[in-house]
Amino acid sequence: MTTLDLLFLMLALGALVTAVVAGAGIGIIWQVLLFAVASGLFVFALRPVALKYLRLEGRGGPMGVAGHVGQTATVLEPVSDRDGLVKLRGEDWTARAELEGQTFATGDLVTVVRIDGATAVVAASTPEDKPFDLEPPPA
Repeated sequence: MTTLDLLFLMLALGALVTAVVAGAGIGIIWQVLLFAVASGLFVFALRPVALKYLRLEGRGGPMGVAGHVGQTATVLEPVSDRDGLVKLRGEDWTARAELEGQTFATGDLVTVVRIDGATAVVAASTPEDKPFDLEPPPA
């Protein structure tokens, strides 16, 4: 009922209208007709308006591989310009340093510069970057 299609919500509203009116004692045939008409009106009149305000198309952040660029990752195995392993958004990714000769030790925070195939290309992280995968400190 809470999906962004809202179809089941519109049918539920039609059922609610029918239930309220059925309390007045109308017959079953009229209840079925009222449900069909009310649901149809909700689906074809209210649903498009509601979807207009709920749709996120074009307004959200980048998705998929592009969504990883700029994220902070934690080094799991030392990263060099040839290989390494980082934890990025809860997943282990093979990684390599962006600059030749640059290395990162286990536990370092790095920023994903780009995704090259299935490898995250990383650079040094700025101090204000917060890792996605670290647990918050205990209170």
